[in-house]
Amino acid sequence: MSLLIKNGTIISAVNEYKADILIEGEKIVAIGKGMDDKADEIVDATGKYVFPGGVDEHVHYNSFNSLGYETSHAALVGGTTTVGDFVVQPVGVGLKDSIIKYKKESLDGIATPDYVLHGIIMDPSEESIADLVNMPSVGVSSVKLFMAYKGMPYYVSDEWIFKALCKSKEVGVTIMVHAENADIIDVLTKKLIAEGKTEPKYFGDSRPVLSEAEATSRAIYMARMADAPLFVVHVTNQEAAEAIRDAYNNGLSIYGETCTHYMMLNDENLSKPNFEGAKYVCNPPLRPQSDVDYMWEAINKGWLTSVSSDHCAIMGGFAEGKVKGKDDFSKIPPGSPGVQERLYMLWTYGVETGRISRQKFVEVCCTTPAKVCGIYPQKGDIMVGSDADVVVFDPDYRGVISNKDSLSGSDYCTYEGYEQKGIAEKVFLRGKLVAENGKFVGELGTGKQVMSKPYAYCYERFEEKQ
Repeated sequence: MSLLIKNGTIISAVNEYKADILIEGEKIVAIGKGMDDKADEIVDATGKYVFPGGVDEHVHYNSFNSLGYETSHAALVGGTTTVGDFVVQPVGVGLKDSIIKYKKESLDGIATPDYVLHGIIMDPSEESIADLVNMPSVGVSSVKLFMAYKGMPYYVSDEWIFKALCKSKEVGVTIMVHAENADIIDVLTKKLIAEGKTEPKYFGDSRPVLSEAEATSRAIYMARMADAPLFVVHVTNQEAAEAIRDAYNNGLSIYGETCTHYMMLNDENLSKPNFEGAKYVCNPPLRPQSDVDYMWEAINKGWLTSVSSDHCAIMGGFAEGKVKGKDDFSKIPPGSPGVQERLYMLWTYGVETGRISRQKFVEVCCTTPAKVCGIYPQKGDIMVGSDADVVVFDPDYRGVISNKDSLSGSDYCTYEGYEQKGIAEKVFLRGKLVAENGKFVGELGTGKQVMSKPYAYCYERFEEKQ
């Protein structure tokens, strides 16, 4: 079966041009003109933009009180064809075995978009560190460690982060860190609760900008001492972003991402009445508008490499999940849905406002995330030989974001009421139409694992200096 997408304007991370795309089976086989007679089916993309399916390198399904892959088709409706999920390591289970177990129990026949996996070290030990060398054999080339959450299972001390960094470079695994100072957060949280400051608006006070900036800088120093690449997830503020920027400019292989909500929302959301602020509790917390503005600058200038959703649709949503922290902000389950709205927010409030170009949009939402995950050029670009993950995008669409259109499974939408300019008119995953004008039209549970290659994007400069 062959498919021709013709007359559209193709957008890549570096340019845009008018051309047709010929797809055979699951792959792009030709880009050019005059191929009408070679296709079984033709899609006319006149007046439309055509860009690669989105790659969301940072989502959470089945972890940290989140809904599972039964709701993952929400990504496809929003133009994202590949997600990067984090696999929790149960205590007593090796890293490699945790990947195998998770895939079998939570992904096979359930996931609808394609997916790439990241490990999480939650049982730090010499065995876990040694197991890093086995990650590429199960298609994993990135592993995350949490510097935050003192007293919780996923907290990891500097000792183990440093050991992981030292070991990771032996096989090209990228170490990712959630950078917040756990001790400072613990002290401030206890102090605020003791003072009766229990509302969601105090959540940000318990995890201040400096706690993130300090941890980011500390992680950078550890990577420097280990002489290893480092990727800092969900950066929220100017000081942390500048630490990453300066380290990179000084020749270090240090990279970072931000997330949609840190570019769209600010700390005032936490003060919404009737406990509504709980909807916006996420880690790290939302920041002042000045940091929000800086995230746009950091993305536009390449100081941060990509924009993920950090999608985490809490079980029970607002009414039954978030409400658990009604009398204590520290008990509010952190996280919010956003995988479906990511591309629309970046296009509407980035491209349409002139904050970023169409090329930058594709770069930070599709191409660079694929590179970070070690799945480029299979994913993240429109080129011959790549998977036929293609979005035909109608820029003339005008609408409003609403939870009634969401497939995330939550009872609220993070971006409720926001304007939406443009829509994924047609979304193809490996050559098959899976979404059309905000509706899912594919087959559930047909997503496949994309095997990540080691020595991915974060190793490019590292290898050059060897």
